[in-house]
Amino acid sequence: MSRRSRLQAKQQQPLSCQEESSQELQAPEHLQTRKRRTAEEIKKKEDGKIAKKHQYEIKSCWPPTITGGISPCIIIETPHKESVTTDFSRFKKYRFRNLFINPSPLPELNWGNSKDVWLNILKKENRYAHCKHFTSLHSSLQPHMRSILLDWLLEVCEVYALHRETFYLAQDFFDRFMLTQKNINKSMLQLIGITSLFIASKLEEIYAPKIQEFAYVTDGACSEDDIVRMELIMLKALKWELCPVTIVSWLNLYLQVDALKDVPKVLLPQYSQEKFIQIAQLLDLCILDVNSLDFQYRTLAAAALCHYTSIDVVKKASGLDWDSISECVEWMVPFVNVARKVPVKLKNFKKVAAEDRHNIQTHTNYLDMLEEVNSGVVSTAPGQLSPVSTAGIITPPKSTEKK
Repeated sequence: MSRRSRLQAKQQQPLSCQEESSQELQAPEHLQTRKRRTAEEIKKKEDGKIAKKHQYEIKSCWPPTITGGISPCIIIETPHKESVTTDFSRFKKYRFRNLFINPSPLPELNWGNSKDVWLNILKKENRYAHCKHFTSLHSSLQPHMRSILLDWLLEVCEVYALHRETFYLAQDFFDRFMLTQKNINKSMLQLIGITSLFIASKLEEIYAPKIQEFAYVTDGACSEDDIVRMELIMLKALKWELCPVTIVSWLNLYLQVDALKDVPKVLLPQYSQEKFIQIAQLLDLCILDVNSLDFQYRTLAAAALCHYTSIDVVKKASGLDWDSISECVEWMVPFVNVARKVPVKLKNFKKVAAEDRHNIQTHTNYLDMLEEVNSGVVSTAPGQLSPVSTAGIITPPKSTEKK
């Protein structure tokens, strides 16, 4: 056999196990090195991302050239590593109380499972947590400053005929945002408040006021650029979680369930507008007090409903029993006594349909009423504007000058 024939025959013979294993190990050597390097690079990138995730991005709000006289302060754009809500967990007795109620107070729905709908609402209520002790994070702030700010936002809402849901969204954004920050200066409160209302109006209103109007009501204290910058900071701090079940949403639900007779019309209001605004005015007064944040929103709405109806109605509409709301009902007694002294009237608004008038946020002399709750001072006539703060915190809009 020639040499060429012997070589061809050798190539056609199968490899032994040892030779085959050796060939498999040796052939892809450069590929193995490449894979190992790639894995190391991926690990380094992941470690870098984790390290970056735990860094706090703390920087100045914006340069000192900010317009409107607002002094710069330190704003934390990302939440603390040690969550503030964790620090205050001992105060949150309400968080997991009565989370799952069976059966659901909702009627049988033709568009979904009532039990699933109810449990989803309760889970959302627990997800958007709030706490009154956020004031301990800000050395220069006092609880009454929050009351002044929210009273001013109530007045702005009436001036521009914004819905009640818009105000309560803004209130929730403000309270939750303050939990993510530390040492906010009192000169920043108005900017944070008006930005909260700006975000809420874009979510809730069909025809929201323009940003120029929100800057205008601050009487030069906040510019349009200030509001836009603060909006981005707030959205990051809130992690874009902007859909809480507000107090007024719970009130709407309770009244609807209590008055519901025709299930197919469950989405259409079937309760009295007068009863709604009477209870809503009580809740407007209560929310100005920082101690209201001790309770869940659903509990506040149920307690207010109990004062104007009965515990049987509350059980039917909310599924809550007396033990669940008794503490809140007792806390609310002085607020009810003061609120009943103020006449409640359904107001007319231009370009607002008659069936939607009760959903428009109104304002009355809430600060005087709150002072009467706390100290027993006789309140003044309804309709008085919010007093100008001597500390320079708030510059309330003059309703008579707005068009």
